[in-house]
Parts: sequence; structure tokens; C-alpha cells
Amino acid sequence: MNHFSSLQRNEIYEAMEQETLDVLVIGGGITGAGIALDATTRGLSTGVVEMQDYAAGTSSRSTKLVHGGLRYLKQFEVAMVAEVGKERDIVYQNGPHVTTPEWMLLPFHKGGNFGPFSTNLGLRVYDFLAGVKKEERRKMLSSTETMKREPLLKQEDLRGSGYYVEYRTDDARLTLEVMKKAVQKGAHSINYAKVVDFIYQNNKIVGVEVEDQLNGSRHTIYAKKIVNAGGPWVDTLREKDGSKKGKTLQLTKGIHLVFDQQTFPLQQAIYFDTPDGRMVFAIPRDGKAYVGTTDTVYEGDISHPTMTEDDRDYVLKAIKYMFPSLNITAQDVESSWAGLRPLIHEEGKDPSEISRKDEIFESDSGLISIAGGKLTGYRKMAENVIDLVTTQLKDINGKEYPGSQTKELPMAGGEVGGAKGFKQFKKRKVEECVAFGLSEQKASSLLQLYGANIDKVMDIYNNRQDEAKAANLDPLVFAMLTYAIEEENTVKPVDFFIRRTGALFFDIHWVHLHKEPVIQHMAKQLHYSQEQTEAYTHQLNQLLEEAVTPTPTPEYV
Repeated sequence: MNHFSSLQRNEIYEAMEQETLDVLVIGGGITGAGIALDATTRGLSTGVVEMQDYAAGTSSRSTKLVHGGLRYLKQFEVAMVAEVGKERDIVYQNGPHVTTPEWMLLPFHKGGNFGPFSTNLGLRVYDFLAGVKKEERRKMLSSTETMKREPLLKQEDLRGSGYYVEYRTDDARLTLEVMKKAVQKGAHSINYAKVVDFIYQNNKIVGVEVEDQLNGSRHTIYAKKIVNAGGPWVDTLREKDGSKKGKTLQLTKGIHLVFDQQTFPLQQAIYFDTPDGRMVFAIPRDGKAYVGTTDTVYEGDISHPTMTEDDRDYVLKAIKYMFPSLNITAQDVESSWAGLRPLIHEEGKDPSEISRKDEIFESDSGLISIAGGKLTGYRKMAENVIDLVTTQLKDINGKEYPGSQTKELPMAGGEVGGAKGFKQFKKRKVEECVAFGLSEQKASSLLQLYGANIDKVMDIYNNRQDEAKAANLDPLVFAMLTYAIEEENTVKPVDFFIRRTGALFFDIHWVHLHKEPVIQHMAKQLHYSQEQTEAYTHQLNQLLEEAVTPTPTPEYV
């Protein structure tokens, strides 16, 4: 099995440099991870380079739903709804630990976008197109039943609701588990590795120059096919290739606010329309409630989108509209996140109306770029990209490649016998964790984080408590951090607190409690310089601050 440890970065680079790869993927978000897994399971020698951390861009900043795109029915994107609807269940079966069915309430009020007839019809069509399982098909509820499920809803002019299933996910963990499985199957993958130049022979792209973002070292990697899966940076790379023409990306920003459930005692996931015609989610999760999202054109720093005062106030206003009995204010915001959607530009369309379809572009140099798309459709997008790659490699190598192998392949941590198997697995493992001294609630949340890899984390917890004590770390935090460093390529404190645990978004107090010893231990383990320690500490503190304090709204917006 290949390395996926931040203690072995040099070995990962060496492995990618010593051969000409069949395919090199630029980008370690969910699309890049999916492409790497599809490629390596078809027998292609595969490498991935990511200039930040895995899922650091769009793939850790979504609404955290593997959903079927109900609202795309309104835009008559029937084929897309059918495809991603079916993909939902595939993601769920392959990663049941990071994907959870969530019944969603779609209330309709007099004068709103939805009425009983249109909702009933829309959900019925949705069930059919998405191949929804019988037990998860939509139900129509009266206003009385609706209020019973969520007493906080606006009661005035309520006419009832639709009730249907979405799938809640941890988007960053999902990305990581797909990438880990790709590495287990033979891919080489490294983060903080930025492509600074392309290498050409006879006007064809044959490799990349990579600069390590931690120590500045340079690496040359050659590949027969290079795939640009850079998300919001797709056009930046196309520009570098001299092939940014025709269709281009339009970036839109979405923000989410997080509240403690004692402040916002939401008991039911809600999908509701606002007076300006947009749709907003309010979702309970692990003692918190999060609400979003906005949809505004973005022209700022791609690597660092932030929540503005206007963004925050828009979501607070939406909460006030749909949950009028709550007196939620800006002071109640416990955390937040801002993310970018890389959409394919459509002239004259409002951001929320732009298609979420994905498209593949191929330049004269042979660079393959994948843009657009949705989290839910990552596996199918990857399949389409590697279908193209294998067709071209067949012409180069004269070798036949099999079709996609990923439809029934569990991601890392998902080797539990599908969704049904996970229920039994979780019950058994929670009992074991409780016997080791953990609370049932903590054990359950660990199972959702690690799935089948829980044994590795618990092994560290049980057998390395002396090391934890020496590091001045809580034994469980030590176990999670050690696993993250040794098996999940964790390099910086923000990687651990955001992408590996989700804590900065959903348990910000835990971050404040453990950040100092975590930073000290990582500095020692990963040999940070004094300068690096200060920079990484500042980065974490800045993100903790931005999670609760919006930036002023720019003049031009």
C-alpha cells in the first residue's frame, strides 16, 4: 500500500517522480479524489497533487448534503436529477459512515414558491427520476402535522408541507475517504503541492513542475494524461495552458451560519423558500443547527472567501422570516463558513439559476479540464473523465482498459457491508468504545468520522496513553491527531481542526480548548520551524476569528 502519511512526504514525491504516470490529477477536492480512485482501480498509474489541503476549497464548504437536486426540476434539468438522484444511494452504500439519511420538510405558505399541488407533483416526479427507495418516498403533511414536526416554523398562512429524504454528509471526510481508498488501491497523492508550470513536448502537455508549499522544494512529474480538476482554479490552470477560451467559470459564494441547538432548538431539517424566491436549508447536526446558503457572484481571493456582514444578515433575515418566534441575532452565531461554487458561466442568468451541470474541456495541448458539477455526482463525473482518458491511452499504449470499477466499491472506512451492515457494525463498535471508557455519544460521533477505521484510532487511544500524557494531550485527541498525521496526510493545525474533524465549524469550543497542545505536538512531530509554527498558529486563529466576525461588505457589491 502507498504512503498517505505526512511523515513520508519525500517518499510520496519520489514515487511520483520515478516513473511517467498514466494520469496526473491536479486538485484534491471531491472531483479529483473521485478521478484518482476511478483511474487507479482501472489499472492506471495515478498521481494527485493538491496545492492546499484536501477538500480545502469547495469540498469542505458546501451545504454538506449528498442531495438529488430537487430544485433543478424547476429548471427542467430532468437528466441531471435522475443521475444525481441515483448517485445519492451509491454514495450512501459506499460510505454509510459519512452519509446519513435525513428527512427534509418542505413547508409551503400562501403566496410562496410552492403549493400543495406543485410540491406533491414535484416530489412524485423526483421519487420516480431518482429511483427513491419505497420507505424513503415523499409524504404530504397537513399544516397540523407540519407544526408537530417543527414547532418553530412560521404558522401564519402555512398550508402544509412535503416530506422527503435527503442525505446529510461530512463533505471533507467524504473527500478524504475517497482519496484514502485511491491511495490504498495504488494512487500516489500529496497535498500542499502547487503546479507552477506545465511541461510541453511538441506542443503537447507531458508533465508539471510542482512547488512544495511547505519547504519550497521543486519536483518534476511526468504523465501521459493530465487532468485539471482544480475546482475554482480550473480557469487559472487553463490560462496557464493558454487554453482559456469558449466557456469559462463563474464563481458564486455561499455562506452558512452555525448555532448551538439551545439557541436554535431545531428538531427537523427544513428546506424553505425566502421572500426573494431563493431556497435555504436549516439542518440540525450533533447538537447544532446550521443554516444557508447565499448565492452571490464572487470576484475576490479564490483561496480565502469570507463571510461579509451582508451575507450574515441575509441568512439571519431568512431565519427571522421562517422561524419568527426565535430572537436570533448576530451574537448567537457560533461559527460559519464561506465557500465557492465553480459554475460554468451562462450569460444573463442569476447565480442561483446557473446550471450545476459538469463539462469536460480538452485543450489543443491535451490538457483535460473538468468543471461545474455537484458533490453528489462526483463518482459519475470521474467515470466520464477516465472513460475519455482510457480511450486516449488505448491509442497511445495499444492497451484495453476496463470500465469504471467504483459503483460498488466502498470508500475508506466504508468497508462495513453497506448501509444495513453499518447499523450492526456501529452498534457493536459503540459498545466496545464504551467499554474502553468513552461516552456513548462520543463513541457514536467517532464511528461517523472513521467508520471501519475506528479500530486504528482506538488502538492508538488504548496503547499510546503515555505518549499522549507526555504531549499534554487528552488521550482521545492524541489518538485522533496521530491517526490524522500518520494515515491522513495532515500537515497543519487547520487541516486537523477543519477537514479531519469538522470541529471548527461544529464544535468551535473544542478547538479553543485543544489548539495549543495540538499545535505544539504537530510542531514537534512534523519538525516545524519557529516561523512555520507562528504562521500556522496565526492561520488557525484568523479562521477562528472569521468564523464569528464577518468582514465588512465591499463597496462594489
